[in-house]
Amino acid sequence: MRQTTGKRVRTILLRTMASLLVLALLTSGFFGVKGYLMYQSAVREKPVAEIAEAIRNQEGFTKYEDLPSRYIDAVIAAEDKRFETHGGIDICAIARAVWTDITTLSFAEGGSTITQQIAKNQLFTQEKRVERKFAEIFAALALEKEYSKHELFEIYVNSIYFGSGYYGIYQAAQGYFQKKPQDLTDYEAILLAGLPNAPSVYSLDNNMDLAKKRMSVVLSRMIKCGKLTLEEAEKIACD
Repeated sequence: MRQTTGKRVRTILLRTMASLLVLALLTSGFFGVKGYLMYQSAVREKPVAEIAEAIRNQEGFTKYEDLPSRYIDAVIAAEDKRFETHGGIDICAIARAVWTDITTLSFAEGGSTITQQIAKNQLFTQEKRVERKFAEIFAALALEKEYSKHELFEIYVNSIYFGSGYYGIYQAAQGYFQKKPQDLTDYEAILLAGLPNAPSVYSLDNNMDLAKKRMSVVLSRMIKCGKLTLEEAEKIACD
């Protein structure tokens, strides 16, 4: 009797799981198609190949080789630790974000790579729609084919918002510290690396204490990524 009941329960569970899987595939397919159409519409208006050109023509554009290495390491550790190895999307980050969204019943986690963030900022609105996430993925894959990792990093840091009206690393370095990006200290570079996560919240002009707390998070991630030792992080934090 117990064996029969157990079999029934397993059968029901398997059928439920299979139904959920089919539903997930159908839903993904539906939003995937909508996302692809959104991506196609966006690149008709602004071709992927034109994105870097428009940003490079901005005053103060800073090349990759002119960026402090600490700043590069900090941005990658804070925003996209597998940036240098993935092809535009990070499956592990997406899976983690989906699980968080499901378990918290929210849409707070995006799992976006640096490349996806470029796509979102340059091609799409900030509206949180499922099809837009799929559109981001198509655009990120296209961006990775068009540009090198160094070029993508340049596009990203020269266009993101740092709060207080500053767009791009050049404006942020000049506005907050009256310096060119290449002259930033390790402390200043890592502090700036944390701002784009929530620029209005972490603006150095308004919320220095919160910005320093965010910097501590960035330093911790740099340690985990092997970019800093604990002793180096503590020294930088005290500068």
